[in-house]
Amino acid sequence: QVQLVESGGGLVQAGGSLRLSCAASVRTFSNYGMGWFRQAPGKEREFVAGISWSGVRTSYANSVKGRFTISRDNAKNTVYLQMNSLKPEDTAVYYCAAQKRGSSLYDSWGQGTQVTVSA
Repeated sequence: QVQLVESGGGLVQAGGSLRLSCAASVRTFSNYGMGWFRQAPGKEREFVAGISWSGVRTSYANSVKGRFTISRDNAKNTVYLQMNSLKPEDTAVYYCAAQKRGSSLYDSWGQGTQVTVSA
C-alpha cells in the first residue's frame, strides 16, 4: 500500500492556474503508475490524467487535454498536476492514485484536495 498526500488545492478565478502535488510514501515510487482523478458534488469520480512509472507515457481526459499537464519527479516521490485556463466546471475534489506496475487497478488513494474555480 502506498500512502499519498495531496496538496495545492484552493480557490481560483476562471482562467487562472493551480499546481497540485501528491507526495508518496513508498520505497520504490518508480514501480507505480500515477493518476489524478476528480469528483464534483453529485457526480461520480472521473479520470483526469495518468502518467506511467517512467514518466514517458501520459494520458488525459478530453475535458482537460491542452489545459492540464501531469508530471512526476521520481527522486522526490512526487507527482504533479499543472492546471491552466481553469473553468468553473473544473471545480471538484482532486485525488491522486497509485497503480502498481503490471496492474490495471489504481489501488492506493490520497485523501483529496479541493479545487474551486469561481466564474
